[in-house]
Amino acid sequence: MTTYASVQNRGTIALPAALRKHYHLDEPGAQVEIIDEGDYIVLRPTLPVSDTQAWYWKKDNIEGERQADAERAAGLGESFDSNQSFLDSFAD
Repeated sequence: MTTYASVQNRGTIALPAALRKHYHLDEPGAQVEIIDEGDYIVLRPTLPVSDTQAWYWKKDNIEGERQADAERAAGLGESFDSNQSFLDSFAD
């Protein structure tokens, strides 16, 4: 896809809505990395949290983490010294 954007006063460039949506640049904290390649510049979309880690920061997951922290602090649950001891606990 090739598209053009006008450079406004003070160097502001408005990216087309379809590109902002496609690259998640409409999300809070999204930034564009500017890379000077000499003869041209590259704009690389950058999110504060990568797509591969975004699942962790979803509301339901964070609430689950808080609940697990509270249960751990209350002494609930069980701890294991190794993966094997965890697996062995299922045989009981």
